[in-house]
Amino acid sequence: MKINNSVLDQLFLYAKNSYNEKEIPVSAAIFRSLDNELIAIAGNNRQKNKNVLGHAEVNCILKAEDKLGDWRLDGYYMVVTLEPCDMCSIIIKESRLDKVYYFLSSKQPSKLNISINKSVIDGYEKYKEKLNELLTVFFDNMRWKPFFLWYNKLREVFVWVIKFYIENTDLILLIVL
Repeated sequence: MKINNSVLDQLFLYAKNSYNEKEIPVSAAIFRSLDNELIAIAGNNRQKNKNVLGHAEVNCILKAEDKLGDWRLDGYYMVVTLEPCDMCSIIIKESRLDKVYYFLSSKQPSKLNISINKSVIDGYEKYKEKLNELLTVFFDNMRWKPFFLWYNKLREVFVWVIKFYIENTDLILLIVL
């Protein structure tokens, strides 16, 4: 599969915009199979819209349906930055997309074993590294982890400074034991 550099840039920009909005940095695009024309592109907006369906794949399908005036997307395929979750796989299957190509495999195993025609995109290693770094930084920022730890042997004192993210706010927690 060959993907045009401007489409790669757009996919990364949508993923980066999702990241900047405190969303999981994922983006998706739909193309017409016949001529590879870009039909729709979208990113995650679940937190922003407070809607469980705000995944990039679902948003992209909705945009394509609106543009084409039909919910049936046979004759079209999707490119997504991260392997679709179970919910998105069901919606992709119901929308009748021909195939789904993805850059990064999901670390979450499928619980439903939904059968859709999907495959990982070969090559594009530098692009995959950028996407992987964006996802890694996003999830690292959500976890409780000390970014500073100090220990004084004479007084048996531990000091942790922990940064974490909750409800669209970065918080710093100082713990002294």
